[in-house]
Amino acid sequence: MNRPVSIDRLRTEEFDCLIIGGGASGTGCALDSALRGYKTALVEKADFAAATSSKSTKLIHGGVRYLEQAFKNLDFAQLAQVRHGLEERHTVLRNAPHLAHPQALVTPVFSWIEGLYFTLGLTVYGLFASAQDTLPGSKWLSKAETLSRIPGLSKKIHSAVLYYDGQLDDARYCLALAQTAAEAGAAVANRVAVVAFEYDAQGKLAAARVKDLLTDEIFRIRARVFINCTGPHADAIRQMANPDLALRLRPSKGVHAILPFATLGGTDALLIPKTKDGRVVFAIPFFGKLMVGTTDTEYHELDKEPQLEGEEVDFLLETLNRYLETPATPNQVQAGFGGLRPLLAADPRKSTKGLVRDHEVEHDPASNLVSLLGGKWTTYRLMAKDTIDYLADHLLPNTTPCPTAEHYLVGGANYDQEAWRQIQARTNLPQATCRHLGQHYGNRVDRLLAVLDEDPAWQSPLVVGYPFLVGEVVYAARHEMALTVRDFLARRIRLEILDWDAAQQATTPVAAALGHELGWDAPAQELAAASYSQLLFDFRKRSQQAEV
Repeated sequence: MNRPVSIDRLRTEEFDCLIIGGGASGTGCALDSALRGYKTALVEKADFAAATSSKSTKLIHGGVRYLEQAFKNLDFAQLAQVRHGLEERHTVLRNAPHLAHPQALVTPVFSWIEGLYFTLGLTVYGLFASAQDTLPGSKWLSKAETLSRIPGLSKKIHSAVLYYDGQLDDARYCLALAQTAAEAGAAVANRVAVVAFEYDAQGKLAAARVKDLLTDEIFRIRARVFINCTGPHADAIRQMANPDLALRLRPSKGVHAILPFATLGGTDALLIPKTKDGRVVFAIPFFGKLMVGTTDTEYHELDKEPQLEGEEVDFLLETLNRYLETPATPNQVQAGFGGLRPLLAADPRKSTKGLVRDHEVEHDPASNLVSLLGGKWTTYRLMAKDTIDYLADHLLPNTTPCPTAEHYLVGGANYDQEAWRQIQARTNLPQATCRHLGQHYGNRVDRLLAVLDEDPAWQSPLVVGYPFLVGEVVYAARHEMALTVRDFLARRIRLEILDWDAAQQATTPVAAALGHELGWDAPAQELAAASYSQLLFDFRKRSQQAEV
């Protein structure tokens, strides 16, 4: 992923398709398109996975809540969504085993009737999984078994039901999709915003006018087809292409709060099946922390980044504390984040909690714009397949079958979970650091180690108490298109969503290392560090303030 080379290609070449948006759906489409032989370009106005695709609950699942609603309401759309998710689950796990893994989840119950209800429901849930899925089935646990697995749970529980889904590092997974697409021939660039379209004599899209946000240069990208994969912002691109199009999306905000791992104290995740707002809430181990979420509220300020608010912290802790032996308090919250769901609004009278997380490929015949609307992380590959299938069947004929079901992402082929031992033998770095490097970079870790060999200082810890190294900043700038302090801390290593204090401590060394690679002078480094520090301050302040 060489940005200057990509920018030059975007300026000078004509493409079969230009994909707008670098989240899971956009990078998934770029990979599918490139592997089928289309000359493919992708632009992202911020960073890969900067919005929705790095703000998920990190689960690969069909949706237990959707299954329950499907049977209660005889809603076959919900049932289809569960089936699609569980069929895709094994593919997401298989294609990037360094970034995705099985995750045990426990649903505590307070009576044997509840236990029977969830055992039957989760047994049905498992039946929808693909025949290739190797995750264990559900199991009813005794009270003693449950507390041995999750010691922080309340002793008032009766028992629990254990089942399995998957977990992923969403931002790194999206980056791997972008990298894999680039290696398949796609021209991929972040910090490039579409500002207008140009049309041919028939009124069809012929080019996109874009702005390189690093240089402020405006240039045009020519393509035969334009694919809109901008998630909650898809309506803006749709109406930029054709102002007569009606709005299709109702974005919904969901937040997560980060607590110390010891809050629950086990490696199993917790599914809380009942909340006062009609959702489920998860408490999930993630990189040595406990991530609690999510919420569901309509969101209209799309020009502002959604953040974790004080009253949302109160709601999540109130929900979680009913299941804890020792209640968690707001001052234990170490970080948090908010994200948006791109919900399709078939019925404007429904609350966002009632909208299905399904997707639709829309083609506007007037402008020829293709838009991929809705969806969720687990089904990103199916969403991309449906989009590129439409392209092949109707717009740019192509008989190559979709190859992505068994295409490893960068770092995934022949991944060895024990590779950290070889890393430690070579570097003599701490075990936690070596495990992190092995899981983070997969079979590409040798490239990272080669960078570390260039300067002994780059093997130094970035911040005390975490496994991250200074040299990872250099590597991210050279090979992962990290262009800002936040690109690195929020999405390349995830420290921003794990620990705001630690991210604050890392800000200056990250700015210095990025500056070393990107040619920033000392004032530019200081400005980058100060700007990001202010952002972290604002995040913490918002999370501590309840609305009056």
